[in-house]
Amino acid sequence: MASVVFDPPPTPSRRPVQPKRRGDRFGRGDRSAMAVWFWEIDRVLLALVTVLIGIGLIAVAAAAPAAAHRYSDATHAMPTLYYFWRQLMWTALAVPVLIATSMLPKDLARRLALLGAAVFTMLLILVPILGGAEKNGAQRWIFFGPVQVQPSEFLKPMFVVAVAWMLSLRKKDQQLPMVPMTFLYLGLIGAFLMKQPDLGQTVIFASVWLCLLTLSGFPVKYLGMIGAGGVAALGCAYMFYSVARVRIDGFLKIGEAGKQVDSYQVESAYNTLTNGGLVGMGPGAGIMKFRLPEPHTDYIYSVIGEEFGLIACLAIALIYLAIVMRVFLKLLHEEDEFLFFASAGLVTQFGLQALINMMVNVHLAPSKGMTLPFISYGGSSMIALSLGFGLLLAFTRKNPYLTRSPYIVTWNAGMGNSGVGGAERPGR
Repeated sequence: MASVVFDPPPTPSRRPVQPKRRGDRFGRGDRSAMAVWFWEIDRVLLALVTVLIGIGLIAVAAAAPAAAHRYSDATHAMPTLYYFWRQLMWTALAVPVLIATSMLPKDLARRLALLGAAVFTMLLILVPILGGAEKNGAQRWIFFGPVQVQPSEFLKPMFVVAVAWMLSLRKKDQQLPMVPMTFLYLGLIGAFLMKQPDLGQTVIFASVWLCLLTLSGFPVKYLGMIGAGGVAALGCAYMFYSVARVRIDGFLKIGEAGKQVDSYQVESAYNTLTNGGLVGMGPGAGIMKFRLPEPHTDYIYSVIGEEFGLIACLAIALIYLAIVMRVFLKLLHEEDEFLFFASAGLVTQFGLQALINMMVNVHLAPSKGMTLPFISYGGSSMIALSLGFGLLLAFTRKNPYLTRSPYIVTWNAGMGNSGVGGAERPGR
């Protein structure tokens, strides 16, 4: 009898693992943290703020010689590009802060911002107690070793998130006294800001609070009462707050205050800005900038006008406007109350600060001592703005796949119900 021999089944051949192609990196199938961030982030906002940072480095390089000349004396001559190199260092620190903050999950970003609001409110209170650093007659900074920190700059975005969170809780339970609590919080901050003194920052905080209150659906009659109270407060500040009175009188050329330094500053800024005409005198060719008191910070917009022209100033203003409009258009479809309030407040604070700085430079507002976002020199300002804009990018992140559907829904006017075949997608 013949024996039957069974051959073992052939071993299935394994396909060699193909190395990931270069094109797969940041592709739609890549689920790494950076790839997910890249697809969810608003890349238009990211591009616009990158342009502002680049413009800021160029502008500080143009203003640095004037600033170095102003702060040099017979015994000490500052390097011509001293402020540019320092701004480059601050930018190298601030950009990773912006990116890292924008990558945070929204809940974690909210919690960290609320913690930051508590910390920087305490630091703001400690400024006069610790005898913070004084500059140009204002006490706004605290020294931590060699590092000089301005708590109010960091508190601005944190304050927005804190107020947005409290107002979002009010939407869930109308009985919660969140509006009075936000008012008390604003009053606490305003009192310590006026003590520094810092009228400009107080105006920013109050304006953002009022904007959030309006967006929350607060009754119009009460908003009118708050507005009337604000006008009365400004009148009291003019009568009893010497800093406000001197600045307003200097701006309006009333009495002896019209001859003081404040008027000279805004007039010098306006003359510098218009000296370059439409296209400017060219990089480094500005002359009037050497007469400015703070060419690298408060009045850097005027330096841009002199060296790069009014067209460049208009382009910068349009970039700020594009950022504000972009965020508010995205918020038209936002359903989360907290994200809506926080994003709207952050972009309002950002745009209002830019607007006030530009108005001062074109002699439409008295001097405020306020920087131009991402363009003016300053470590505290640069890092605080990066934190705020990073929070804005985190709160406006969207998963592009959540709102995609194979079904296309339209409104059938004749039948009064939905049908397939249109171009409108349902909201998330």
